[in-house]
Amino acid sequence: MKVVARIVQTEIEKWVHRGKVLVVTGARQVGKTTMLEDMFEYKAPTTLWLNADESRVRTRLSELDIAALQNVVGNYKTVIIDEVQRIENAGLLLKLLADNFKEVQFIATGSSALDISEKIFEPLTGRYLLFHLYPFALAEVYNDKSAFEIEGKLPFHLVYGNYPGIVKHPNDAKILLSNLANQYLYKDVLVWKDIRKPQLLDNLLKLLSYQVGSEVSIHELSNQLNVSSETIDTYIDLLEKSFVIYRLPAYSTNPRKEVSKMNKIFFWDNGIRNAVIGNYDDVNIRQDVGQLWENFIISERMKINAWHAPDRESYFWRNYNQSEVDYVEKERNQLTAFEMKWNTQKKHRVTKAFTNAYAEAKTKIITPLSFSDFCVNQD
Repeated sequence: MKVVARIVQTEIEKWVHRGKVLVVTGARQVGKTTMLEDMFEYKAPTTLWLNADESRVRTRLSELDIAALQNVVGNYKTVIIDEVQRIENAGLLLKLLADNFKEVQFIATGSSALDISEKIFEPLTGRYLLFHLYPFALAEVYNDKSAFEIEGKLPFHLVYGNYPGIVKHPNDAKILLSNLANQYLYKDVLVWKDIRKPQLLDNLLKLLSYQVGSEVSIHELSNQLNVSSETIDTYIDLLEKSFVIYRLPAYSTNPRKEVSKMNKIFFWDNGIRNAVIGNYDDVNIRQDVGQLWENFIISERMKINAWHAPDRESYFWRNYNQSEVDYVEKERNQLTAFEMKWNTQKKHRVTKAFTNAYAEAKTKIITPLSFSDFCVNQD
């Protein structure tokens, strides 16, 4: 498979050698290093690659001494530091590098917002730009394909997701996904402040997997897992900052009639969700295909919004009479309500409870026959 051009790459390239440290975040195995290798030619004589997963690199870069750092940087024009969160005082390191080697472009990658937020952003105030890389988007993998061609690929992605290694090796998708979930999913979470409860994380993720597309009650989860609500909330926050899941808040302008404080939780990748519960069955025989479609298509939209429309606000909607809308967007003063439906044989509409409450809102139904403008083309 040819190298897949990443949409965020265009934005990164605009800022190379313009005086800013470029920080690229994203879950492990989403292709951060591969993208940078494509941009800067791995082993190019002007580029130095440093992997902070290696203890020798961590030790040397932890020495906050200009002379010692000069010995590392040498005459290179670009220095790329992978997994920068593994380095002690990473933010101060990058600040020193940026302030003392102004002709050098420094790029740092990180697979966890847990450490990055504490170690990097504050010391680097005003000196960095942040970019996030997600698993492949349909718009990246199939940028030269028609909507009809992509439609035929949807069943694979609903089950196996969009991680680069999976998309590039579809015949080995099941074993690669299982390996990815078992070896990488918790790696950054478990080292955070000495958290050592992988079984709790595993059980929590399984419960969240089965509740995709539904509102999540922290209190109910705490009862099911026999731990405090505070612990559940902390672990969900850790999983979100490790780019495994994300929260979708409720939209409400009338808290007396509409849910306003609940969240839905989605997985950034369908394959990871299915690996957590060990279900790789074909979509044609699954009872949860509606959940898979909702999780997949909303996550694809979130990627597109991050790149093309970062000011769009994303929500779900439900009133206390149990009427609901899968996904709601607000852009400036315009509301749009979306229903995600895998079944193309039935007629679907957005609930009248929503359209009566928000008469000016637009409504759209997203099916496998109408997804292209929603998450492939810029809408």
